[in-house]
Amino acid sequence: MSAGEMVSISDRAADELRQLLESRGAGPATGLRLAVTKGGCAGWQYEMKIADAEEGDEVLEFEGGRLLVAADSIERLDGCRVDYHDALSDSGFRVENPRAARSCGCGTSFEETGRGPGEIEECS
Repeated sequence: MSAGEMVSISDRAADELRQLLESRGAGPATGLRLAVTKGGCAGWQYEMKIADAEEGDEVLEFEGGRLLVAADSIERLDGCRVDYHDALSDSGFRVENPRAARSCGCGTSFEETGRGPGEIEECS
């Protein structure tokens, strides 16, 4: 399974990512890297950072940018969509995860459907 088949990015998120990469003078190997780690208030948390691909990462290329999916997170990000929300109190990239049974209020952690949560921590 390739990243392009498993993760999609909205036009709005792609535009914002292109602008962000340009403003940072990012090279052609740099993109928005997505990963999932244990933690957060719902069991699993999303991690996003501007970085180069690491060994084993899946790469989704689109006009003017790239989305990098951490090798150890591919299964948990299957079917997800990256979008960009712009609100007065909270703006940024968001992961829309159809496999999430629930998400915390801050939107950065989730519990998978059909799986128990990992280590639960309080949201800060």
